[in-house]
Amino acid sequence: MSYEEWGSSGEEQQEEMRPEGSVSLLGVSSTLRAVVRIRQKYQALKKQRQATARKSPRIFTFDPPASPVPSQPLRKKRKKRTVLFPNRRRRATVPAERSHARFCLYLLSAILFLQVYNAIENLDDHVIRYDLEGLEKTLRREVFGQHGAVEALLWHLRDFLTTYVHNRPLVLSLHGPSGVGKSHLGRLLTGHFRSVLGESLVLQYFALHQCPPEDADAVDCARRLVSAVAHAAELGNKEEKIPLFVLDEAEQMRPEVLDALLELVDSPPANHFLNAVFVLLGDLGHELIAEQVLRNTSVGQPADAAPALRRHLESHHPLWARLHLLPLGLLEKRDVVRCFMDEMSREGFYPNREHVERLVAEIHYYPALGGREYSVNGCKQVVAKVNLL
Repeated sequence: MSYEEWGSSGEEQQEEMRPEGSVSLLGVSSTLRAVVRIRQKYQALKKQRQATARKSPRIFTFDPPASPVPSQPLRKKRKKRTVLFPNRRRRATVPAERSHARFCLYLLSAILFLQVYNAIENLDDHVIRYDLEGLEKTLRREVFGQHGAVEALLWHLRDFLTTYVHNRPLVLSLHGPSGVGKSHLGRLLTGHFRSVLGESLVLQYFALHQCPPEDADAVDCARRLVSAVAHAAELGNKEEKIPLFVLDEAEQMRPEVLDALLELVDSPPANHFLNAVFVLLGDLGHELIAEQVLRNTSVGQPADAAPALRRHLESHHPLWARLHLLPLGLLEKRDVVRCFMDEMSREGFYPNREHVERLVAEIHYYPALGGREYSVNGCKQVVAKVNLL
């Protein structure tokens, strides 16, 4: 029996028991009460079903899903960012192990730094003592047309004079034709080193003057030269300075003198001739240099003739196999013009351009090749022509 049938049967029984005058009023009130009861039961049953549906597991059915009850969207809770500051009051300090090796490493680094610094200071002292910068300015100002030879000469001097201890002496040989500035270069070197080292540590030797061909005793010439070199070298060792020996007119030296120089150059390591600079000046093999320059005037340089010149000099004496060879090239016409202007300024003459060109035209030149004219005798006749003014 359903709720509606049960309620209707109850109402019929009550109507039969009620009197006839109160039928209408009682029927209305009973109807209202029945509706209220039915609604209450329906609401209670509905809540009961909803409660059981929430607790029971979801089972697949073919019934359409009930419309979900709208609910408020869930908001994600934002985690508060907390900044953790270190507690300075409580610091966990791990005791460091003291290593003696680290102290030794620091001590070794300090000693190495002091040694390197001292070595650099010593190098600077040697370079400053010889004033190579002043020598470079003098040579560039006074020597004309020999840029390559001057650069090579300065490089060898700077490399050798930087330190005091050496395994062998520095021996340079400057060779070139007549009038290209060999003797002038030797005088400049002698004057500069005498100003920085003193007279006793610089020797300038002229073969024709100090050992002329008519002198029969060539052995005595060699002995005097070795004695002078030994005296200057011994004095340089006491003062810790490097002496300079300029030997001009090397082509006129006797074989005995060349043999004595070879013994000085090949001296044993314990000898005191190791800390010395020898500069030989001569014109041996000058025809090879002139041929090399005139053969290719566009790119021909005196240094290109060095291999052939060395073979020629070694055939003359084995001394030239132990030295550095620096060839001097021919002078161009513009270099002769500079020689005239410089000499006229020294003698107190005003270097008039027209006058200089007239004097330059009196000099003998090789045939012009490639737009260049090379002087046969260099600047050798410049002094004589200026003296005639």
